Amino acid sequence: MLALSPELKERLATPLKIGDFEVKSRVLQSPLSGVTDLVFRRLVRRYAPDSMMYTEMVNATGLHYVKQLPRIMEVDPNERPISIQLFDCRPDFLAEAAQKAVAEGADTVDINMGCPVNKITKNGGGSSLLRDPETAEAIVRAVVEAVDVPVTVKTRIGWTDKEINILEFAKRMEDAGAKMITVHGRTRSQGYTGPAKWEWIRRVKEVLSIPVIANGDIFSVEAAMRCLEETGADGVMCSRGTLGYPFLVGEVDYFLKTGVEKIAPTPIERLECAKEHLRALWEYKGESGVSQARKHLTWYAKGFPGAGELRGVLAVVETVEQGCDSIDRAIEQLPA
Repeated sequence: MLALSPELKERLATPLKIGDFEVKSRVLQSPLSGVTDLVFRRLVRRYAPDSMMYTEMVNATGLHYVKQLPRIMEVDPNERPISIQLFDCRPDFLAEAAQKAVAEGADTVDINMGCPVNKITKNGGGSSLLRDPETAEAIVRAVVEAVDVPVTVKTRIGWTDKEINILEFAKRMEDAGAKMITVHGRTRSQGYTGPAKWEWIRRVKEVLSIPVIANGDIFSVEAAMRCLEETGADGVMCSRGTLGYPFLVGEVDYFLKTGVEKIAPTPIERLECAKEHLRALWEYKGESGVSQARKHLTWYAKGFPGAGELRGVLAVVETVEQGCDSIDRAIEQLPA
């Protein structure tokens, strides 16, 4: 039986305060490149109406040179609370991008200082900022000065196991004006392999006064509760656990608020959601939406007889009709 300590339960029952902005949920949907577009966020929002959502990360330099905002920056006026995540290593470009994000409707602006991908880090963005705390601090100060919404940071615990500097780094981000920090409990060199080192998140929580959000290995309600107990964090951010499972954020949020576990969706319910996701991506993005949907569809296809075969089919779908027909045939083979 899942349970939180009385002290933690009482603290997490209150709204999350990010500066002067209040969020009625302690469970957040992580920004995920190529995933957390408007369509995906709407699905997550259905089950987690109070949770903070994040856009895909937006390149501040790219934004500086375009007249029209990129689609990944598009937010629905009704989808609050919403944060737009930015990345770059130039304080002035990030400040400018933050102003555009606020004009677009962002309730907070998040700075990505944790992405491990080479094409991001080699240009000084993402987790490479862990090795350049002076620039990271200058970025936060510039963005804080540029906008009137809370500025937050998402990062990792260090570059390698021998370069874990999150305690000093996080303190500098707080001192620079960040109103919340999300810590992914892995180093840059780990990527997404090996267990997340939640103990470092606990240590960050012990030295900061701003909210600390735990991230890494949150694949279930049980994992979220264990993480919160072990870290004492002010909330959890769900990332890869939501791939093909937009129900997770809502499940964790519901348990935190009620102490009751929601009944997990059946394979048929998950596949019906997959069809909805496919149709919505087609309506939103056309043919490119169908191409993008392939990975999502394969993520939905797991945990039931015939899932492996279905994944192979869905990975190459060309049209909405083809994808829906393939899913319908799979549903017919499953018990009601």
